Amino acid sequence: MTREMMTGNLAAAWGARLADVDYIPAFPITPQTEIVEALAGWCDGGNPAARFVTLDSEHSMMTAAGAAAAAGARVFTATSSQGLLYAFEVLYTIAGWRVPLVLVNVSRALASPITLEPDHNDVLSARDSGFLQIHAETCQEVLDSVLMAYRIAEDQRVCLPVLVNLDGFYLSFTREPVRKPEPDQVRAFLPPYRPAHLGFKASAPQSLGVAVLGGASYTYFRHQMQLASLNALSVHQEAAADFARLFGRRYDLVEGYRLEDAEDVLIMSNAFATKGKAAVDQARTKGRRVGLLRLRVIRPWPADVITAALRGRRAVAVLDQNLAPGLGGILFQEVAAALYHEPARPKALCSFIGGLGGKDISEGEFEAIFAQTAAAGDRGRGIGPVLLYTEGEQHNMQELLAIAGNEKQPSAISSQRSAGDQDGSLSSPDS
Repeated sequence: MTREMMTGNLAAAWGARLADVDYIPAFPITPQTEIVEALAGWCDGGNPAARFVTLDSEHSMMTAAGAAAAAGARVFTATSSQGLLYAFEVLYTIAGWRVPLVLVNVSRALASPITLEPDHNDVLSARDSGFLQIHAETCQEVLDSVLMAYRIAEDQRVCLPVLVNLDGFYLSFTREPVRKPEPDQVRAFLPPYRPAHLGFKASAPQSLGVAVLGGASYTYFRHQMQLASLNALSVHQEAAADFARLFGRRYDLVEGYRLEDAEDVLIMSNAFATKGKAAVDQARTKGRRVGLLRLRVIRPWPADVITAALRGRRAVAVLDQNLAPGLGGILFQEVAAALYHEPARPKALCSFIGGLGGKDISEGEFEAIFAQTAAAGDRGRGIGPVLLYTEGEQHNMQELLAIAGNEKQPSAISSQRSAGDQDGSLSSPDS
């Protein structure tokens, strides 16, 4: 096992190479392009011995990926942001075919306004497509998650495609030390793909290219997808145990950080969870009993594991790097639903929204989260959604509005109430 510096993008490419994939349909899009560039160069040199094909769009790319997987190939591809949305129609089709493949998404905020920096509205828009979702925090986890994704997807109890997500720029172009497994080790964990079903046909419990008339048949096949997705919870844990035995790294459905005696818990996902852990450490030095729960697998939704981790806490804060306009944070709603029937659920559940379009989350903002969450727990009443936006950022935005000739128009944020208000409006804590 060698250790070298590599970006998150390169780690994803190495995951596909070590998985010994057969077919790579590709279409470049920032900030994902480095993945397919690396694979194209390697395929040109014959390692991996895969067929690399550049398609004319993400829609064509995903169509080719699904068809090749249905024919028995081990398939890898990658996209980002608008590209994922362009392929959206095909995501549902591929999942309905019940074919295993791995798609890496490098998260980037969606237009409009257009930006190249990340948040999670792109990947979370696909949460109901039937693709399983694994969200990575580090470059090491990106490589390892690609290998685990194939193991899970190809299991006969699952047979569903898997999406592995990493944050654009913060992870895609950040170099970190990564332990690269030896090919023999990988083969012990991930044997060659030997599909039990080939071609397009209708067969219970899987449906490949079948057309149905009547809701009863449609319901049957959709329910089989639901059961297969739930099967992935136990299949993931089996794969995690084997991965830990072979490689010494353990990845569970969620990751707990300093939860043992935590009164209040911050819930996050992806690369910013590293900043969240540092903020937890800092808060601990000031006497706050706080911890962090990182969501690693988001589909299937590990409700029981999340509920167990949050049982008996004073208060919980969900920090969403996404925004469902008119509702608030997406993951907050799912955490709240998981806790609804829990008798020992936290006294307060708080919603915070930050990191939109790659906006950094400062130490002061984490301090504000912990302080407001503790106060909500003491009151026994949650708050939110609270938008993380500092006074300095607000001042800079006002200057930009003035340059654009809109200095007399109040910004949407400055017209809201303060972070201490309980009306659920978007608001802005001090830095």
